[in-house]
Amino acid sequence: MKKLLSLTVLASLSLFISCGGKEEKKDEKESIKIGTQKVEEKKVDSNTAAVTISGNDLMKFDKNEIRVKAGQEITLTMRHIGKLDKKVMGHNFVILKQGVNIQEFSLKASDAGEPADWIPDGGNEVIVHTKMLGGGETDTITFMAPEAGTYDFICSFPGHSAMMKGKFIVE
Repeated sequence: MKKLLSLTVLASLSLFISCGGKEEKKDEKESIKIGTQKVEEKKVDSNTAAVTISGNDLMKFDKNEIRVKAGQEITLTMRHIGKLDKKVMGHNFVILKQGVNIQEFSLKASDAGEPADWIPDGGNEVIVHTKMLGGGETDTITFMAPEAGTYDFICSFPGHSAMMKGKFIVE
């Protein structure tokens, strides 16, 4: 019995000694004080700009002015944050060329209709546009900012341009 006890103690000691001597890995955990935000460094490239704009079921854009620099590559994301279908409450984002009359363009867009995605004359009065979106949909386009100036942006769905419009300012 003493032999068995001695053997057990010896085996336990051997196991204990063979496992010892290794350093424990410590998990370094980041601590953030409550009420603060972690600031992440982002490289800012002055040749690019990311813009997000939303439209809702109340025929409103969340922005009425967008500012960019001439020659920048713009990545614009248009979000329809409403719930209604695009046949009832479709939204798009259209930047018109300078000098284009919003009301005249909107009438032509209505005439062009759904087959043309509400963009008349093959888009010859448009700098860029997203596709027509229904509730919950998103579209992203990338384009080069035009020369310095102020351009109108609208939603070309019939009747929307009266409320869904703003200025795209290129500095």
